Amino acid sequence: MSDGGGRHSRHAAVRRRSRAWPILLSLALVAAAVGGGLYLHSSSQHADDAAGAGPNTPAIDLAARSAAVNQVLQRRSQAVLTGNEQEFIADVDPANTKLVERQRTLFTNLRQFGFAKLAYQQLAQQYDDALAQKYGPSTYLVAVAMEYQLRGIDLVPVRAMLGYTFSRRPNGTWMLMSDSDLDKRLPRGSHQEAWDFGPVLVKRAPRVLVVVEQGQDALANKFVTMSQNAVQAVSKDWPGGWNGSGVVIALDDKVVRGADYSQPRNAADAVAMATFVYRTLPGEVTGEGERTDSYVVLNPHNRDKVDTRILAHEFTHVATAPYGPYAPRWLVEGAATYIEFLNNMPGERDLAISQYRQDVRTKYLAKATGLPPDATFFDQAVSSYPLSWLALDYLFTRFGGTEVGTLYRELASTGVTQKDRDRIMLEHLGMTEAGLFRALKAAAAA
Repeated sequence: MSDGGGRHSRHAAVRRRSRAWPILLSLALVAAAVGGGLYLHSSSQHADDAAGAGPNTPAIDLAARSAAVNQVLQRRSQAVLTGNEQEFIADVDPANTKLVERQRTLFTNLRQFGFAKLAYQQLAQQYDDALAQKYGPSTYLVAVAMEYQLRGIDLVPVRAMLGYTFSRRPNGTWMLMSDSDLDKRLPRGSHQEAWDFGPVLVKRAPRVLVVVEQGQDALANKFVTMSQNAVQAVSKDWPGGWNGSGVVIALDDKVVRGADYSQPRNAADAVAMATFVYRTLPGEVTGEGERTDSYVVLNPHNRDKVDTRILAHEFTHVATAPYGPYAPRWLVEGAATYIEFLNNMPGERDLAISQYRQDVRTKYLAKATGLPPDATFFDQAVSSYPLSWLALDYLFTRFGGTEVGTLYRELASTGVTQKDRDRIMLEHLGMTEAGLFRALKAAAAA
């Protein structure tokens, strides 16, 4: 399944499969993990109050404040890169012992990830009268973009979002009072990175990074091996190859990067979600944001069900994430399932694909009236996934991987409307989606 969160939360759920037949276990939601734009809710205060110039607010030199807070942010990012914990917490409110402890944990977590680049940038200022009463009249709430690049993992710098609350000290410097006051106003998935929770353990291998709870070394090693095999499979089998990396987050927390396993249906049925990573956040340059790849978040309830095939499914979503958001759901999930079910998967037994193809034709295609529509794909996941696999199985067999990969890229980047989809399909395949469904029927009857 692909990513959790976004303009519309589209969570998929499929019942567990029997190992005797390749019925989908891996799930993927494709929606933005950090959804929506950069708009943050405002309080009822006037704009001049929000800027720190209200009738009960001391005069603030906004340029000086911005410069001083930038210095705090720069010190914190540099402290992570150089391993200086004292510098990281030097600007944290010492009276808030819980915050100090959380920040120490955050520092320890961040150091494990191995950043090639890390920087924090002030974005939209906010105002909250209750917080101003709590922290004092100089209270400064601001959304912050965290720009980072994991060494050997992220091909380009990426961005995430969080929010900080600052207050001015008597000596004119600024102090971090809270890192969570803005969480409810931020886009979904913000301040939910793997390093934002309790103590973690990070394990690496070439093109692989795995995050588990601290002390779970054996679990981390197992996922590293599976991830390496899955990366190898997707790199070899996805049309045009793939040179990205697989990040697997396997924490006990039920809501990570917008993947929400607290929902009963997801908790019971979902196994993994590929959550988008952004070059630019939604609303900065485009409404959708510019995606660069995805990180995979495992369901803590179903970690024992994860295997190399499931990770190959998710890493296919990672490989295709940069293409764009407009590919039809049957293509997105069908492509990932097609790669998942391929034989010669490292560390996995081959599947009875010929028998499965016939079973899908008999059980699902015979009753269907068209390809699975986007709007109801996940509501009818038991049939949607097999039918989508069947469509991709047909396309790969008849047209070849190069054409399928090209079709995917164009649909994902420009297939905004049904008219666009039909035009692109006709250009590449000589048939529309409706024509493809008829071709599936004809192939089954032959």
